[in-house]
Amino acid sequence: MANAAFEEIVEDFEFLEDWEERYRHVIEQGKAMPPLENALKVPATKVDGCASQVWLHPKIEGGVFRFDGESDAMIVNGLIAVLRMLYNNMPVGEINGIDARGELGRLGLNDHLSAQRSNGLAAMIQRIRETAAAAQ
Repeated sequence: MANAAFEEIVEDFEFLEDWEERYRHVIEQGKAMPPLENALKVPATKVDGCASQVWLHPKIEGGVFRFDGESDAMIVNGLIAVLRMLYNNMPVGEINGIDARGELGRLGLNDHLSAQRSNGLAAMIQRIRETAAAAQ
């Protein structure tokens, strides 16, 4: 089950007329994120399998999962923002129970991303899931 922040973006997407508007909205979400500190852009936080540069920095405090991230590509930064809405502030034990593909499908993302972007998105989700599993 998705958290409240993700449900908000699902509602936003319902009001957007076409995919171009949704694409712009995803990019705007990425622009609204605070940048990741340069000190956190290290090999350990870099996500392999993405066409662009992607860094994810997870934090688990009190059994609650959070992460920050950044990419050098605007749309990927937006995808990171969407993933943050999906996963942030969830109990770490619930992370692997989230059907990310199904939830993102509610936004139509599965149908409108290139193969490279879809692979990168899958790599980010895998990193999140592995981090949560290791923390349990």
